[in-house]
Amino acid sequence: MPPAMNNPYEVPTALKALQDDIYRGKILRTRKQTPAEPLADVFELTNVVFDSMHAGAMWQLGIEDPDKGWQIVRQRLNRLQKLHNRERFVHQNPAPSHDC
Repeated sequence: MPPAMNNPYEVPTALKALQDDIYRGKILRTRKQTPAEPLADVFELTNVVFDSMHAGAMWQLGIEDPDKGWQIVRQRLNRLQKLHNRERFVHQNPAPSHDC
């Protein structure tokens, strides 16, 4: 049985120690995985997100036809892709100007 931890609300350093233990555990589990395992996790998470988007679209529009729901999801994803392609969202800082 693991030793009892201090209550994080009574001892200020106990919360930090708990956070560190959780983080360390995640790192150690990740290092034990094969390269295919994190990829499989990503695909599983993506499927869950798509299912949530589908259910949300159907609920928002009050529809019951699953095919119509997937059509709405596709339209929404296409709209997001168009915004991305217009470079409205940047992933890096602009180059510094040397005009100053």
